[in-house]
Amino acid sequence: MRLIHVLIPAERRGPILGALDSKEIDYAVLETDDRTSEEVMVEFPLPSDGVGDVMDALEDAGLEEDEYTVMATAETASTPNMERLQNRYADDFDPLTRKELRSKVRDMAHDRNSFVWMIFLSAIIATAGLLLDSPAIVVGSMVIAPMVGPVLTASTGAVTGDRRMLVDSIKMQALGLVVATVSSLAFGYLLKSFSFVPQLQITALAQISSRVAPSLLTVAVGLAAGSASAFGVTTKGPTSLIGVMIAAALIPAAATTGVAVIWGFPVVAAGSLVLLLVSLVGINVAAFATLWYLGYRPNGFDRKLWAAESRREAAILAVSVLAILLVVVGASYGTYQQITYQRTINQEVSSVLDNSAYNNLTYVSTNTEYAFTAGQLETESVTVTVSRTSDREYPQLATRLQRRIDAATAQNPSVRVHFVDYEVANSSQASLSGPRSETLPSRDSTLRRSIGGLGASYSPSSKGSSGS
Repeated sequence: MRLIHVLIPAERRGPILGALDSKEIDYAVLETDDRTSEEVMVEFPLPSDGVGDVMDALEDAGLEEDEYTVMATAETASTPNMERLQNRYADDFDPLTRKELRSKVRDMAHDRNSFVWMIFLSAIIATAGLLLDSPAIVVGSMVIAPMVGPVLTASTGAVTGDRRMLVDSIKMQALGLVVATVSSLAFGYLLKSFSFVPQLQITALAQISSRVAPSLLTVAVGLAAGSASAFGVTTKGPTSLIGVMIAAALIPAAATTGVAVIWGFPVVAAGSLVLLLVSLVGINVAAFATLWYLGYRPNGFDRKLWAAESRREAAILAVSVLAILLVVVGASYGTYQQITYQRTINQEVSSVLDNSAYNNLTYVSTNTEYAFTAGQLETESVTVTVSRTSDREYPQLATRLQRRIDAATAQNPSVRVHFVDYEVANSSQASLSGPRSETLPSRDSTLRRSIGGLGASYSPSSKGSSGS
């Protein structure tokens, strides 16, 4: 619920009060302390979802946008028409007004020092989570990363024509990503130099391997996170959980870049950096598009947003726009190539496994590794993971996959097949035998457990075959 205070001139008192009467708003007119002033203060409570509708009616009645207006939060209000107003606006989605939106996103902004420190700490936690391969720790780093503030102030500045807010927010986002990447790089260097973490194959860590290159799913996460942040900030609810999603698309990718550089994986570093840039662009574009769709616009065409006061400022603005366009186009093209190539591989693998000879196999996933060859980024290997219910060997599977992938793509990667074995208990036999006690002896102790009904055991296997 909102409590609105509006200071209106005497000559517009009649039309504005008439607009409130037409909306069945219960209001109080307060005289100002200045006896010589002809202005009066009007105060009235409103359901939160009715603010936009009522304020639009007041503006149509002559209330200027820059008029003295205060919107406060009220716990409850008892007026003759309040219940009727609540019922009227109960099912309406009414985004925040422009003033409320600007005020809310400004409250989410951090000062530079606290912003840098929080990004630094979140990058340290993310780096530790990646090296420990711990999803819980990585999620913890997302919780404290304050990236949602600059994203929302940038999109809000763009749709409201506030050039200073837009430029400051873009600078803050760039600063945050630089701090996150450098912090993870420095922390990783210390860990490796003092042998706290040994030389390892970082692509074997699930938390890192999932962030080595952009994909359709990661792009979708960035777009959805940006749109959700913009939609959430226009409502009356909190945006803390949405901030976690913004950080989820940015902070772990920045930490992956730093870790990959220190551990000597330039291809992984390049791929995670592209993923970081694509996610950042997607989040900002989606946030801006969502606010625009919800009706937030500058007042007319605000030329001040792009106007330059000097030649030097115009040159800086032009170079900045060109640099952003180059990054966006380059990252988008690389992402498109990666998504197309991965889709082709998935289709070819599925086509081979559809053969009746592989009915006992289930397609699990495909992992692609890259390397620089003669200065160009090329696919080095493709690992196909399949599950099976027996120890039957498939010696020709890798070779068949190799031929299909070579024929469908212009590259010649080595193909490896990783088998994951699992065993399923026979439910009918287990039911007939009934519950029983099984004793598993060991040298130090005896473990007893009851086994009955339907059960299953899962045992991963490192068996595989390869083709080159």
